[in-house]
Amino acid sequence: MSDFDIAIIGGGINGTGLARDAAGRGLRVLLAESGDLGSGTSSASSKLIHGGLRYLEKRAFRLVREALGEREVLLRMAPHVIRPMRFMLPPMPGQRSPLLLRLALFLYDRLAPRKILPGSRTVDLTHNVLGQPLKRLFRYGFEYSDCWVDDARLVILTAMDARDRGADIRPKTRCVRVERGKDDWQVVLHNHGRRQEVTARVLVNAAGPWIGEVAETVIREPLKRPVRLIKGSHIVVRRRFDHEAGYIFQAPDRRVVFALPFGSEFTLIGTTDENFVGDLKSPAPSPQEITYLCDVVNEYFRDRVTPDELVWSYSGVRALYDDGSKKPEDVTRDYELVLDRKKGAAPLLTIYGGKITTHRKLAEAAMAKIGVFFQAQPAWTAGSTLPGGDFPPDGFYELVGETIARWPFLSEPHARRLLRAYGRRVEKILGTAESMEDLGPRFTGDLTGAEVRYMVQQEWAETAEDVLYRRSKLGLQATPDERISINQFIVSVGAP
Repeated sequence: MSDFDIAIIGGGINGTGLARDAAGRGLRVLLAESGDLGSGTSSASSKLIHGGLRYLEKRAFRLVREALGEREVLLRMAPHVIRPMRFMLPPMPGQRSPLLLRLALFLYDRLAPRKILPGSRTVDLTHNVLGQPLKRLFRYGFEYSDCWVDDARLVILTAMDARDRGADIRPKTRCVRVERGKDDWQVVLHNHGRRQEVTARVLVNAAGPWIGEVAETVIREPLKRPVRLIKGSHIVVRRRFDHEAGYIFQAPDRRVVFALPFGSEFTLIGTTDENFVGDLKSPAPSPQEITYLCDVVNEYFRDRVTPDELVWSYSGVRALYDDGSKKPEDVTRDYELVLDRKKGAAPLLTIYGGKITTHRKLAEAAMAKIGVFFQAQPAWTAGSTLPGGDFPPDGFYELVGETIARWPFLSEPHARRLLRAYGRRVEKILGTAESMEDLGPRFTGDLTGAEVRYMVQQEWAETAEDVLYRRSKLGLQATPDERISINQFIVSVGAP
């Protein structure tokens, strides 16, 4: 008998989502991630749960319908790390006509049922806060709904729930070799200098942009379908508006660029679409991409954005199924699941593409393919919640009040930040504390020793980067000395 039913290579949103789904169906699951959970493409997104308004133009109606349907499912599942966001789409003369935009939003509102998110509407920008950062040229615009997500925390919470349901989640663990047998896979793992061999009935290649490398060097069998690596880049600049809505701007090349609130002090601008060739360990925006993003938003904002003011930038690489499209932006964003079940050999599933928004549906589709090899239980995730998310989507601010009443030494911004990350599990951090001093040392901002200890003991954090850039979003505020202090504290806590 195999040690595991399923072994998954890759700890991004696709891998952790599948691990959670499979574990919840009673299967024995192993997930191995060579780096930190969500440290690749899954934490380098535009931070959105959205239907993909621009995909309507590509006639990707199935993808848009599925993504739109998932918005409220995920919002109910994780109302702490996902929240509704209104978006402003101002028509640009010479671009798509206002009538076409209005028709697209009409369709966007009706492709999937909505019970929480309000529909689209036309807004007079001359008398609305959404018009304040825009040039006077834009006198009206179209407002619609999608959702914002803390992408890296969504991965962490998904992995935690998978673990709570019995999955063996192993970050910082490299799968160095597999051997395909008749009935199972022999999987060789390396973690912190230790070597281990396990067996699994089904192997899943969910390594994102590394699926080709895993196929060639670990599985030693070529991919059955072609893959195309597409880079999307983002820049972060100082805050350009004083509200919590986002903007979607049309670019001259008919792409779109988002401008979103990011933390309390910054604006996030993205994304691009470029074919990627290079080192997957360190993708970065090119000067041309940075200039492109600045040029697009400068057609709309009164306050110009310049490349020399960037406080941060990042790129993510998507492993998309290569459908032969000439332009990177035209390659399908839909996922492709390729099952290799050749006779006399253990099954192999390879995952191409996927979006954060559709990760839950992707997991269900994957289980539909590989569930035939097991006596798996039925699909279950649609009505579930992630750790800390057991409160209604409109109950966040009530929860803020309850938290401050119980721990009155917390400031409201501190309470909001903690609840946006941990939801009701904030109790595991604050415990019986009666003052800020009871939470241990202070690092950057309001980050305390109690919070870092929780990240280490419950969320697999091992470095200051894990803490600052994925489990919190405080990396832009931290000094080099504070990073050193966090690493020292992690060692004292006893991280592996």
